[in-house]
Amino acid sequence: MSVSKVHDVAAGQPLPELSIPITPKLIVGGAIASRDYQNVHHDKDAAQALGSPDIFMNILTTNGLVGRYITDWAGSGASMQKLAIRLGAPNFPGDTMVLSGAVSAVDEDEGTATISFRGSNSLGDHVTGTATVKIVEQAD
Repeated sequence: MSVSKVHDVAAGQPLPELSIPITPKLIVGGAIASRDYQNVHHDKDAAQALGSPDIFMNILTTNGLVGRYITDWAGSGASMQKLAIRLGAPNFPGDTMVLSGAVSAVDEDEGTATISFRGSNSLGDHVTGTATVKIVEQAD
C-alpha cells in the first residue's frame, strides 16, 4: 500500500513490514548487478576461508532493497532524496530479512517524509538508518 499525498503522512506512522527471503541467487545476483566481484559474495569456500559460514549480501544490494522498501511505500513517482544506512549482522542464505520502519518527520512544504527503518534477520539488525523521500501526489 502506498501513500498518495504527503498530507496523508504523519510522524509516528508505521510502514508495513516487508519480508525478504535471503537466497544465494539474491546475494550473487545483487553482487553481480552492482559489479561487486568480491568472492565472499559468490564463492562459499572463499567466504569460509575468511571465517564466514557462507556467502553474504553486499552493501549495494542492501541499499537497493531499502530503497525499494521506502519508495514502494511512498508511491509511484516517489524519489529518494537521502539515504543513510548502518550495517550490522550479515545476511546469509537461508535467512529472512524483515524490513520495518516509521515516519519520523514530515515536511509538507518540501513534500518529503523522513523514515527511520531497520532490516532484521535471525542474527539481529542487518541494517538500520534513515531515508528522506519526496512524495509525488497521486490521483485517488
